[in-house]
Amino acid sequence: MADITRRFGWRHLRSAPTAHIRHHKRGKLAHDGPGVSFWYRSLTAALSEVPVNDRELAMAFHARTADFQDVTVQATVTYRISDPAQAAARLDFSVDPDTGDWRGAPLEQIATLLTETAQQHTLDVLARTPLAAALVDGVASVRDRVAAGLAAEPRLPATGIDVVAVRVVAIRPEAEVERALRTPAREQIQQEADRATYERRAVAVERERTIAENKLASKIELARREEQLVEQNGTNARRQAEEKAAADAVRTEAEAARTVRLARAEAAAARDTGAARAEAQAAWLRVHAEVDPSTLHALAATRLAENLPRIDSLTLSPDVLTGLLSKLGRPAPEPRA
Repeated sequence: MADITRRFGWRHLRSAPTAHIRHHKRGKLAHDGPGVSFWYRSLTAALSEVPVNDRELAMAFHARTADFQDVTVQATVTYRISDPAQAAARLDFSVDPDTGDWRGAPLEQIATLLTETAQQHTLDVLARTPLAAALVDGVASVRDRVAAGLAAEPRLPATGIDVVAVRVVAIRPEAEVERALRTPAREQIQQEADRATYERRAVAVERERTIAENKLASKIELARREEQLVEQNGTNARRQAEEKAAADAVRTEAEAARTVRLARAEAAAARDTGAARAEAQAAWLRVHAEVDPSTLHALAATRLAENLPRIDSLTLSPDVLTGLLSKLGRPAPEPRA
């Protein structure tokens, strides 16, 4: 939209570079071009503003396929006005000289023309295409047909409009039909998921069976080894008993032989001791037999004295002392004065 300001009964218009302005003054063209700026009087001026930039037109319409299924087509057409003078001559692009607003709706007229033309060619393509094919390949075929139809439409060049690009966003059936079409794929996906689940469970069962077999084999091997251990322990115990019995027998025989040797040595020692004692006793008796009785009596008294308690003093009468000395063959002492 052009920018219009007021100054002392005059108007000043300043347009954007993407807007083509045509100014007629008293039926003659005074200004013509994009991005112009000029003063004018509103009572004598006729202004037109034609946008020359690329514009996007989104459209959505219904169509019916060859198998009588309703679909919704979503498309976008990019266009621009290449000949502003021709467009301004065919469509009402005039603006209010005081406000700069369009007096009509030229862009809506262009949108209606493009939408109806695109819809006509879309209906022509989809009417001979089944629903399944339209959903699979319909986007490309509809896009090509609409682009070709818009390029061949004579009203567009006559209005100064060039179509830049055509894009078909989607072709969608009704919600119920779309759900019905999705059902086989969903069922197949579900079957694949179930199959994967069953396979996973089968693998899990197989692994559990393998684990159980491994556990059982481990238990059997452990029992076999325990049996071998018990058998080996029994063998070791028997060997230990046999070795202990043999050792006890050897030890008993050794002790018996040692006892016999000790007994024989003791007997021999006893015989030797007895013989020595007998010889000593015989020698002692022979010695005593050769000694006179008085000497034996003295020895007996000496031995007796050795075994008697200690006597500190002894008093003998003269008669007893005389008798003892006489027996010993000694003279009696003389009495003291």
